[in-house]
Amino acid sequence: MTESTINCKTQCIEGCIQPENCSNQEYVEGTSKFLEDTSLDKMLEMAEIARLKKLTEPPKWIIPDDL
Repeated sequence: MTESTINCKTQCIEGCIQPENCSNQEYVEGTSKFLEDTSLDKMLEMAEIARLKKLTEPPKWIIPDDL
């Protein structure tokens, strides 16, 4: 398998099958750094802010083109 034919969403469910050539390695490193540097209280605060923002947004209507 080459890097372009791997669908990580379906093939790497139980772990990366190509850790040395993972196309998402930059995201793994960034996520690890975020988890190490951010306290759980700060993460919960960020989640609460996002939740409140979502609740206060107006509804988004999706109108089909074929009406």
